[in-house]
Amino acid sequence: MGMKYIKLLGITLGVIIVNIVLFSPGFIGLKIIGATALSTALGVTLLLASVLVLIYAIYSLNMKTSVAVPVKQIQTHDDYVNALQHYKKVKALEADISYALNQLDRIARKKYKLVGVLTQRFDPSELSYKKFMSTVQAVENVFYLNLKSILNRLGAFDESEFKSLSGSKASQLPPELLQERKQIYNEYLTFTKNSLATNEEILLKLDKLLLEISRLDSFEAGDIEKMPCMQEIDLLINQTKYYKN
Repeated sequence: MGMKYIKLLGITLGVIIVNIVLFSPGFIGLKIIGATALSTALGVTLLLASVLVLIYAIYSLNMKTSVAVPVKQIQTHDDYVNALQHYKKVKALEADISYALNQLDRIARKKYKLVGVLTQRFDPSELSYKKFMSTVQAVENVFYLNLKSILNRLGAFDESEFKSLSGSKASQLPPELLQERKQIYNEYLTFTKNSLATNEEILLKLDKLLLEISRLDSFEAGDIEKMPCMQEIDLLINQTKYYKN
């Protein structure tokens, strides 16, 4: 479930709880039918206010999603979701964008679980906690860096040009030129798939890290660097830095 729908669900539940408190006989007990004129008027007003709150919440969340944030200004999880949503209707990219959105949802859940497990096992002031959290943050940064690279490439992707490569106009081009243009657009798609594959590897390593932490009984802070999964994550981070530079 996307963050937008979680927020909307939270607002809806809040409105329901407020109305239960207002109209339940066990609480305030406002009535609309068979009550005084003042009670009826107040009850109707509060019900209308509840409806307006829900309408405004739906409108504001949808409007927020429809406004694209420039790639260089993208910072939050929701920013990435909103930016990717703009390419979901491009048929050639539809499957990859859906996959990227799924990965965004999964990394948020995995980080939440990791933080929960680390908080249960360590005090936030401990060196072990800080080392694990530093690694989780670093690999998360690589994940978002890959998404930002995808969005930078997609910003230059021309869907109409891509479609024309298989249309009637394509037959009018010399075969060599047509092949070269196809190769350019295939590079967009290949880059996107490769970046998503790297992010899938990151998600897998976070799963392994969570498993390794859950298996630990006792260890010293100096042993963290020797953990197989931590070494794999460090290697992945260093490789990404090398290729991005």
